[in-house]
Amino acid sequence: MRRVVLLGGGYVTLHAYGAMVRRLRGELHRGDVEIVVLSADTVHSFHGFTGEVVAGLLPLELTQTPLTEAMPRARVVHARVTRVDLATRHVEFTSSDGVEDRLAYDALVVGTGGREPLDGLAGEALTLRGPGDLSELLQHVRVVDGPVVVVGGGLAGVELAAALAARTADVVLVQSGDRVVPALHDEQPRLAARCVAELARLGVDVRTGLRVVAADDTSVTLSDGSVVGTRVVLATTGQRPVALPGLETLPRDRGGRLVTTRELLVAPDVWSAGDAASVAHPRTGVPVTANALWAIKAGDHVGRNVARALTGRPGRRFRYLGLGQAASFGVGRGVADLYGLPLTGWVAWLLRIGFFLRFMPSRSRAARVPAELVRRSRAAAAVPPRVAARR
Repeated sequence: MRRVVLLGGGYVTLHAYGAMVRRLRGELHRGDVEIVVLSADTVHSFHGFTGEVVAGLLPLELTQTPLTEAMPRARVVHARVTRVDLATRHVEFTSSDGVEDRLAYDALVVGTGGREPLDGLAGEALTLRGPGDLSELLQHVRVVDGPVVVVGGGLAGVELAAALAARTADVVLVQSGDRVVPALHDEQPRLAARCVAELARLGVDVRTGLRVVAADDTSVTLSDGSVVGTRVVLATTGQRPVALPGLETLPRDRGGRLVTTRELLVAPDVWSAGDAASVAHPRTGVPVTANALWAIKAGDHVGRNVARALTGRPGRRFRYLGLGQAASFGVGRGVADLYGLPLTGWVAWLLRIGFFLRFMPSRSRAARVPAELVRRSRAAAAVPPRVAARR
């Protein structure tokens, strides 16, 4: 029996698993191939609807699928990986009950993702990429007294600031650059302007050209000397790959991501994708954006190449060219860049919802999303707007 070990419980693992199952049905049925998932989390968190969850338009549980449900043909081990031994082809880990163990692999997929860099905010800021992070944020928001500070003005930070503004009293968005969504300003200035307008509509206090220089339990201090009293700080400052001991000798880019070949290999019989990997765009050669769509598509390609390797065939080059990006600012309010075409309003919002429903790992949970959005948005509309109360 040959064993494929998948590290992490995110998009790369989920979609690599799906591609392998579709191509190795006979081998899995006969027991010739085993798939093992090692994950520090017990659920797959679907981040596409994080804004809706934060805004109170969807319950958190709809976006979380147990890994055993999402990948029923795999053996799922709740554990923290401590080391990868490339020479002996083993993965060392500590299980959830504290037992240390190791597992041999014939093929390894590194989908351990990334975490927000917390330079200057360590121990003070909440994040959204780790196990239980979103649940912790929601618990803090329910009892918040004072503004929520969001650090990072990229598309994710802007969307989350808007979602928080729809739920809490005040939101301060701190961006080190001279404007929010800078990449969108360069590529789609019309959409960037809409993002700025939506933040203004929701009453978000946007502070650009500033950094957080200090933070404690009750406040953050900005680089201009101003102090914002807050008990909730959310970091949306990009991502830094999770470093795994044993992979230090592999090539990495400046951000610490594993550099892949065109086939998404990082070492013999070791593949990687998503936030952990630097994947070159098939056309431009520039590393692709670290977001869910690229992780999904690259994870699917990794799964196909692993299946090809196990059946004695050479891997194929990654050829996906991209689709675009989107963000929501409430029901019927969205922006989307679809193959370079800028879209706003209901069209953008519906396209985004449809896309995310397509990629949710649980069909039963996806089927419940539209009804929940309608029900909760109607309930929210019946309550006097928080923004109006602030003004």
